Formats: sequence, structure tokens, C-alpha cells
Amino acid sequence: MSPILVFGVIAGYFALLLVISHYTSKQADNNTFFTANRQSPWFLVAYGMVGATLSGVTFISVPGEVGNSNWTYLQFVMGNMVGYTVIALVLIPLFYKLKLISIYEYLKDRFGQNSYYTGATFFLISQTIGASFRLFLAALVLQIAFFDAFGIPFWVTVLITIALIWIYTFRGGIKTIVWTDTLQTTFLLLAVVISIFMIVDQMELKFTDVFSIVANSEMSTIFDWNWRSNTAFFKSFLAGIFITIAMNGLDQNVMQKNLTCKNKGEAQKNIFWFSIVFFFSTVLFLALGVLLYKFAMDQGIAIPQRTDDLYPLLALNHFGILAGVVFLLGIIAAAFSSADSALTALTTSFCVDILDIQKKEKNQKKTRLLVHIGFTILMFLVIIAFNAVNDSSVVSAVFKVAGFTYGPLLGLFAYGLLSKNPVRDKWVPLVCILSPVISVILDFNSETWFRGYQFGFEILLVNAAITMVGLLAIYRSKAEKRLSE
Repeated sequence: MSPILVFGVIAGYFALLLVISHYTSKQADNNTFFTANRQSPWFLVAYGMVGATLSGVTFISVPGEVGNSNWTYLQFVMGNMVGYTVIALVLIPLFYKLKLISIYEYLKDRFGQNSYYTGATFFLISQTIGASFRLFLAALVLQIAFFDAFGIPFWVTVLITIALIWIYTFRGGIKTIVWTDTLQTTFLLLAVVISIFMIVDQMELKFTDVFSIVANSEMSTIFDWNWRSNTAFFKSFLAGIFITIAMNGLDQNVMQKNLTCKNKGEAQKNIFWFSIVFFFSTVLFLALGVLLYKFAMDQGIAIPQRTDDLYPLLALNHFGILAGVVFLLGIIAAAFSSADSALTALTTSFCVDILDIQKKEKNQKKTRLLVHIGFTILMFLVIIAFNAVNDSSVVSAVFKVAGFTYGPLLGLFAYGLLSKNPVRDKWVPLVCILSPVISVILDFNSETWFRGYQFGFEILLVNAAITMVGLLAIYRSKAEKRLSE
């Protein structure tokens, strides 16, 4: 694809985002930015969340990973479905009952101020690193596809990218994102559908042939019953449940969208319908993966060493201009749907949880604007730091470590919901710091200490369990609580 065409695609896409931002941010205030005035149609949120959940990494990786692990990823997604059910039936009613803006306000009511700050801080750290990492990958794609051709340095690419995100989110916040997510979901799914059409056309197949190719392929094997395997069913299924609860139900970035619905019932409908659409979208991605490998083998195209490169290679070089354009739009949509909502969630959490902005009578909008600018600059600096390291293994390790911060959040909420026992609030930060440290040590030494066993996603459960044991250790009797009050 020529750089001029790439520029046209990017410019056109952002023009659409700016138009949506203009219409959704009229008469916007802090309530609009934080909660969309709780007026979002549930079906709009449900559809848009598909694009937000399918990150740029997923968009590229899932079809390519079919060559390594078949359809075993679907076991994980089955667990996701159970996790979303828990979110809909347990967490949504709780958050609506408490009328929360930030979900970490629950920790203040349940444990105390220190626990509240701890939960919010863990979210801020993990979300800043995670969102920056995903945007870093998107910026690399844009750098290769367009900016390199004009000799523009990477830091300028990042600056332009993150500035554009700030421009269309700084006024409308979550209200704008609920609407832009629908656009992003559409481009994601359109990219997959058009890619499948191109494969069918170039291989001169009928659509009935597609079903038989996918169904009869060895790559379409779903279940892995070998308990030692990294893709073993129960390991993947349980991981799908608890990662969904931790990284969706206990993540302000995701839950902020759910809390824009008018009431609990509509938010629950949103979750249930979103999870169904997400499941079938994943099946579509997996089916595309089988067809990509079939196409490459039939056309004599060498399979890249990194399976993540297979879909970009074919879409940009072998499927024609239309497929290439839509693929590029899908990549941009997936990356920015994660980054824009993360920036809004970070701003919301810091304003509500750290600054307690609701209690300020003056300059609330100015404060929110300054915080939004601050996190935009912070994400820019983190991305530049990732690039300066110039070592993908180091960057991936940092991203993985950031994932450990969800363990304490899962432990805090699980303990709060499953037990009525109070804790010594001043010791909660220490427990939540030690839990991921111990988990990282266990993960690093697991092969040596546990006869070759390697932790996968289940390290999150270990992390959460350590947190809960720590909270039990700092148990405070009800008599102590009454005396302190």
C-alpha cells in the first residue's frame, strides 16, 4: 500500500471520530465525561464493547495462533462467558446499588480509605502500562506503514497519535467513546468478513466449501484434555472465568462503559448480549485463521516464523487494496478503542478516587482537563521509554508484570464480597504490594520448585489467593472496630 493511501485512510478515519466527538460532546460536563449522564442505550454499549475487547493484539494474534494451538483459545472464551455472567449477576447490581462513578469507591465503604487508595493506585499503574503498550504496538504499525516513508521519527508518530486521541475525547469522555466504539467494532468485524470473502474469491470456493474446510481441518480442534499442556481445558476455562472478572469486572476502563446504562437491568442486558456477540466474533476470527493457513499453503506462500505476521502479510500483500485498507482500519480501530477508553478511565479514576473531585465546588472541569492532559503526557513518555529500551522481550515482561496488579484487586473484591470480616485498613497496602511480588517470584521459579510446572493465566488466581490470605492475617475483630469508631 502506498503511503499516500495509508495517510488517506488514517485521515478519513479520524475525521469520522472527530465528527462523532463534536455531536456527543455538546453541553458536556463532568457527569457526561465520567458517566455519559447514565443515558447510554444498552445495545449501543454492548455492540461497541466488542471492538474494545478485541484489542489490536487479539486482532492479529488470534488468527495466527490457530497454527500453533488450533482452536483451543475457544476454551478460554468459554470461561469468559461464565465470567461475564458473574459480572452481570454479582458486580453490576452491587455497583448500581452504590451509585458508583469509580468502582474502587466500593473498597472505601468495605475496608477503608487506605484500601480505596490502594485499589485505585493498582489500577492506575496497570492501566497506564497496559494502554501505553497497546498504543506502542499501534504506533509501530503506523510508523512502518506511513511515517517511515517520509523520514518522520517515531516520537513524532506517537505524539500525533496520542494528540488525536486526546482531541476527540477531552470534552465528551465516556459518552464519546460509547459511540466511537461502535464505529471501531464495525471496522474490526468488517476486516475479518472481507478477508474471508477475498480468500473465497481467490481460491474459487463456494461458501458451503468454507464450512467444510473449517470443520474438517485439524486446526479446528477445540478441546485439549492433557492436564500437563498449557492449553489444557480446565486450566484455560478457569483462567477465562477469573481473568474476565479481574480484568473486565474490576477494571474501571471496562466497567465505566457498563455504568453509563440507564439502570441495572439495562446494564445486565448489555453484558449478556455483548458476551454472545463477542463469542461468535471470536469464532469468526478462528475460522479466518484456518482459512489463512489454507490459503497460504495452496498459494505456496511461506508461513512467517512469527505467526502474528501471517494475517498482516496476506491482508496487505495478497488480498487486494480493499482488504488492505479495511485491515489497516481494523488495526487502527482495535488499538485506539483500547487507548481512548483507557485514557478516559485513568482520568476518571484519578479525579474521583485520588482528588475526590465531586467535593470541590470550583474548577471541577478545569481540574479534569488538567488531569486528562497529564495522563496523555504520561502515556506519551511511557511509550517513548518502551521504544528506547528497544527490546521486545523487556517490553513484554513489563507488560506481563503490570498484569500482576490485577491479582490484588481480585483478592480485595473477592474477600469483600465473600466475607463480612473487617481488616486493619492501614496494613492493606503492604498486603497488596507483597502479593504480586511473591507471585512474580513463584512464576519465575516454578519450573525449578514444582518439577517443571509452568504457570499460565492461573498465576492470577494464586496472586488473588495470596492477597486474601494476607487480608485474613490482618483481620480486625468487630470489637476492635467499635473501639476505633
